[in-house]
Amino acid sequence: MRKDLVMTAALGTTTSTKRKPDLGPAIELVSKEEGHRQPLAPEFVSAEDFSPLDVAYDFGRIRREDIQAGPNNIWRYKGLLPVPSNVEEIPNTEPGGTRLIQADRLAKALGAKKIWIKDDTGNPTHSFKDRVVAVALAAAREFGFEVLACPSTGNLANAVAAAAARAGWQSVVLIPKTLERAKILTTAVYDGALIAVDGNYDDVNRLATQLAGEHENWAFVNVNVRPYYSEGSKTLAFEVAEQLGWRIPPQIVIPIASGSQLTKVDKGFREFAQLGLVEDSPYKVFGAQATGCSPVSAAFRAGLDVVQPVKPDTIARSLAIGNPADGPYVLDVVNRTGGAIEDVTDEEVVEGIRLLARTEGVFTETAGGVTVATAKKLIETGKLDPDVETVLLITGDGLKTLDAIDGKVGPMATIPPSAEAVRKVLAEHGR
Repeated sequence: MRKDLVMTAALGTTTSTKRKPDLGPAIELVSKEEGHRQPLAPEFVSAEDFSPLDVAYDFGRIRREDIQAGPNNIWRYKGLLPVPSNVEEIPNTEPGGTRLIQADRLAKALGAKKIWIKDDTGNPTHSFKDRVVAVALAAAREFGFEVLACPSTGNLANAVAAAAARAGWQSVVLIPKTLERAKILTTAVYDGALIAVDGNYDDVNRLATQLAGEHENWAFVNVNVRPYYSEGSKTLAFEVAEQLGWRIPPQIVIPIASGSQLTKVDKGFREFAQLGLVEDSPYKVFGAQATGCSPVSAAFRAGLDVVQPVKPDTIARSLAIGNPADGPYVLDVVNRTGGAIEDVTDEEVVEGIRLLARTEGVFTETAGGVTVATAKKLIETGKLDPDVETVLLITGDGLKTLDAIDGKVGPMATIPPSAEAVRKVLAEHGR
């Protein structure tokens, strides 16, 4: 367990409502290592065994028709999330309900039988982070917080700033100063407190942990309310299963930053199966990282159950977390399901972005390029079965990382305004 987590195990204990929080079916927090149980609170590490805390539930009976009668966003699954029963009435960005695309042309390019793209670029700030932030904000409100905050590699910064603005809250967002310009601008536009830090994400995260202990009314979504925040990623699993006709995909490829998304997608599939909403069928989970920040991939390749921190050096900045908090649990999920974890170079990331764009018309950020390129590599190395149906998670919009393709794509030529010049250019390029 990381020392900084141990030192701040009790963060958030001074900020809570006097009444019992309404968090729907959520009943308590449970430590991941030894299963110690404690009441719902804005805490993220067990004081008993110093391991991360997870949300436990009493779901009761949930039927498909109840879910289908809900809104076309993540609140159709509110009975499976730690949020108030009236969450739809609270001002929020209403994320979710994004497309699942049958990607036949991409499948052909990869030599696969059937590929689906879960395109989460359609969320309000164009990444899956809107899901987790909406859940975090709903829980934070119940605990009496007044400011929404986060350390971020970019997408989370956008989501927190937007969600706080929509809810009428203040926001405090900390980012590495090297963050992509587009992500800086698309956070600053919401007029919250945006602060650039001279350091990488791990430096920013340590600073956030310190500040969370000093400001009892700040809800750092991925620190003191992390157990609730992370549950939002389950909605990706819920939507994929529902969109596939109430079934779990046999194979799924998921990008790894902190690792929380991958572990929660797995949790979502298992909860759907336990509730009888889908058949309890086997599935394999595959993880994707950029080679310049691939501590979980390296641990998997070495057969380890711990992850050694690294210093990130990759264009995939949204995945550039050198000390991923959920790394060991990612290894558990991947090993349990029989999947694998791979990493790809920055050059392969760019090619992954371009491949998805030219085959399916979906422009993804670098994290999506990592996912597509990793799927290609997994197929080529025989780790992912090309004859088995596979879902790829595309978690962010390419407009956020234009620098990744700057200088690599552009006009074929600059010509005078004549039809003959157009024909000549097209002929030269075999079009």
